[in-house]
Amino acid sequence: MDGQPARQQDTCSFDDEEPPGKPKRHPLWRKVPKKLWDDWRWQSQNAIRSVRQLRDLLPFNPDELEAIGKLEAEYKLAIPPYYFSLINVADPNDPIRLQSVTSPLEANSNFELEDPLEEDKDSPVPGITHRYPDRCLMVTTHVCTMYCRFCTRKRATMVRGGWDAISRDDERMIEYVREHPQIRDVIVSGGDPLTLPPAKLKYFLHSLRDIPHVDVIRIGTRVPTTLPQRLYDPEMLDILESTEKVWIQTHFNHPREITPEVARVCKSLLCRGMPLNNHTVLMKGVNDDLATMRKLMRALLRVKIRPYYLFHCDPVIGAGHFRTSIWKGLEIMEGLRGHLSGLAIPTYVVDAPHGGGKIPLLPNYLVSASDDCVVLRNYEGMLVRYQAEDKPTTIEETANRGVSQLIQGTKTAIVPPDSERMQRRRQYLQTKKAKAEEESASCCDAHEEPPPAKNGRRRLTPLPVVS
Repeated sequence: MDGQPARQQDTCSFDDEEPPGKPKRHPLWRKVPKKLWDDWRWQSQNAIRSVRQLRDLLPFNPDELEAIGKLEAEYKLAIPPYYFSLINVADPNDPIRLQSVTSPLEANSNFELEDPLEEDKDSPVPGITHRYPDRCLMVTTHVCTMYCRFCTRKRATMVRGGWDAISRDDERMIEYVREHPQIRDVIVSGGDPLTLPPAKLKYFLHSLRDIPHVDVIRIGTRVPTTLPQRLYDPEMLDILESTEKVWIQTHFNHPREITPEVARVCKSLLCRGMPLNNHTVLMKGVNDDLATMRKLMRALLRVKIRPYYLFHCDPVIGAGHFRTSIWKGLEIMEGLRGHLSGLAIPTYVVDAPHGGGKIPLLPNYLVSASDDCVVLRNYEGMLVRYQAEDKPTTIEETANRGVSQLIQGTKTAIVPPDSERMQRRRQYLQTKKAKAEEESASCCDAHEEPPPAKNGRRRLTPLPVVS
């Protein structure tokens, strides 16, 4: 490959001699100077862009090579060396590889659509999708740093070539927003808007900033994930900061994508006043298990990115093999709520076909209801009677069990006795009881009265809590 060091012949394993925390590289780029490695231009120029390059970097059988070779014209391939180096080359089902490397499974399309969200049908001018009353989406470029295999906008990113100059269509998008005062929030997307030349990015962002009724400018980008070096550039950061209204919508799907480079750019963005929210796509083989999703959400919080949406994978052409059942998504949400901080809980949504927009899905926490109350379930399985209104209720004594007892008001909660929380409560009670007995024995040995409480009253041993 032009401009790249000669391929290492010994092994394709990572260098285990590197100190902990230091980013690892594929052997092909091990000897690249750090100054070049940290240069986003070098990363872009040396991105993997063909099946010919892939076959020298990853193990494939002949049938796989033939299949992905036929797909080369269907959808672009681009993987920066930085992101490619996150792949475990020994694992054909590595989650980083699945997101970035062409797969023969992309040829299997049944239900998939070219424009599953019908964005083009809600486009009043080229590049704008106006679906919700107070916000719109603006496609500013078809270029990405990496072409994700599950992308819902492949129809746009397949366009070849690019233009640095401001086009008449670019101007029309800004004019449309300016002429519609109900638009308060503009999602600047693509492709990836952070691949734009600085002057063009500045045109879009500053033009939107200067529209009085636009309160929020959201930049949807995968640059922090696939090419964080782009945000080492002070000029890029200056443009983003000077826009003032910018929020950054990142896109991380797996905990291994949260690297020291990512932490660096997140800190830079936050220090310049830009909130960070994340979109994750639920994908089979990538993150469709609870342990991985918990690790991802915790990793996001460590770099101060707020998990925002968990998207069900869209039915776009070539991505059918990534799609899980809705029940899998609800199962994962069930395992996040209560087990992680509320800050770590995204909203699970289906972006509905036919332009239906984002529809949130939740596990069922409302178990039963009457005119007087509802029965709610928490993450432990505890059932609680909750009276929402302050009004008298009439309790009729009737032989009841289970949820019906809660509805009738003869019982206020059904608590799983062996939950971790109940075990902790019992432990707390035992500790308090032991401490009280110890203090009582100490007082008796000294022939003294037990010390009064701060309010002057005698201390009382707490009564046991009955669950």
